[in-house]
Amino acid sequence: MKMTFTAAGDAIIQRHIPQGGYPGYDKFKELLSQGDTCFFNLETTLHHYESYGSQYSGGGYLCGPPEVLEDVKKLGFNVTSFANNHTLDYSYGGLEKTLENVKQAGIPCAGAGSNLQEAAQPVYYESPTGRVAVIAATSTFNPAAIAGNASAYIQGRPGLNPVRFTTTYYIKQDDVSRFKKIIRETQIDDENEFYRQSGFAPAVPDDEITFGDYSFKVADKRGFSTSVDTRDLARFQKIIAEAKTQADYVLISLHCHEMKGKDRESLPDFEKEFAHKCIDYGADAIIGHGPHTIRGLEIYQGRPIFYSLGDIILNIQNLTKAPADYFESFSLPTDSTIADLFNAQWAGYTRGMHVDPKLYETVVPYWQVEDGQLTELTLTPIELGFDYPLSDNRKGWPVVAQDDQILQRLADLSEPLGTKFEIRDNVAHLRL
Repeated sequence: MKMTFTAAGDAIIQRHIPQGGYPGYDKFKELLSQGDTCFFNLETTLHHYESYGSQYSGGGYLCGPPEVLEDVKKLGFNVTSFANNHTLDYSYGGLEKTLENVKQAGIPCAGAGSNLQEAAQPVYYESPTGRVAVIAATSTFNPAAIAGNASAYIQGRPGLNPVRFTTTYYIKQDDVSRFKKIIRETQIDDENEFYRQSGFAPAVPDDEITFGDYSFKVADKRGFSTSVDTRDLARFQKIIAEAKTQADYVLISLHCHEMKGKDRESLPDFEKEFAHKCIDYGADAIIGHGPHTIRGLEIYQGRPIFYSLGDIILNIQNLTKAPADYFESFSLPTDSTIADLFNAQWAGYTRGMHVDPKLYETVVPYWQVEDGQLTELTLTPIELGFDYPLSDNRKGWPVVAQDDQILQRLADLSEPLGTKFEIRDNVAHLRL
């Protein structure tokens, strides 16, 4: 049995595709249509502002009209995820309305729900060539956005499916005495120590030093590492095993903004650990997104790991309303315009996503599987109109790029992961 797939990263779709399409629309649509299953991540809420905004947001309060889902379907997308840092931008009401609207549009949606069991469970897409399971999660979230399980007494909490991780910082032995002196004199850890002694917080392992909420260990060199929370690994092992009994192919979606240091293209330790573990548990492919740029591709045990597919639709500037909290976070009156808000947030459009062309570049992979084995994988470069002014209705919509510099960048990012491509006719072909 042969199954075919195409996938994309984040769709920040907050307005309709222009009537009749746009230059390059048909070619992009044709590219997506190669896959019987076509995935994207929905990185905006979709409703008519029926709900209030949360006290926090994923970096901005994203919202688009639910009717844009018909535009997405016309492009060819047929399955999605809604686990990301914007899931709770408009609190539980916005979450509920978005899930309701996606369901009414007939698009299976993973990663969020009325409780953790629902948020974590697979959704299934009945492709013409086989049944596909999608399990979605995010590592980037406000802790209040995590879905909760029901108990024997209390109903579960709506929210998203999390991938939590722990961060450990390393100092050298020569640093210890000076470090402890700073901790002691600043009293930064005194309150936490009080709660530990009172039984309201867990004890600190003997080999750790805490500095407020940060954990340090002694090592040969300074640095830091991250590792996946074992609770979440156990949940994914169970869910993937369930999906394998129900579907021919299991896709894992992970929304991950975290990085190693301050380079968007770099992989945090836990992202690679999580991807490998999921494939060890039986997943067939990992689709990453979140950092608004591409990351490398790895083939692990014959399965593709797309560490980030960047953005596929970028209407970041097309908000029409915002909660008071958004304006107040930039010291603006709450009756300011959206233009005033963005001008303050992006320092007169001299910083942020609008000034980095890499954030307007991505790829769309196509891959083919026969009897469970990867037999073909290609990647086509996509650009989102970085050079257009913000007011231009072509800005933010995907078109096939005309040169291979995006593919060359992907090849450079993938080489340390042991992945090599042949670039022919502006398409990257995986060397199997």
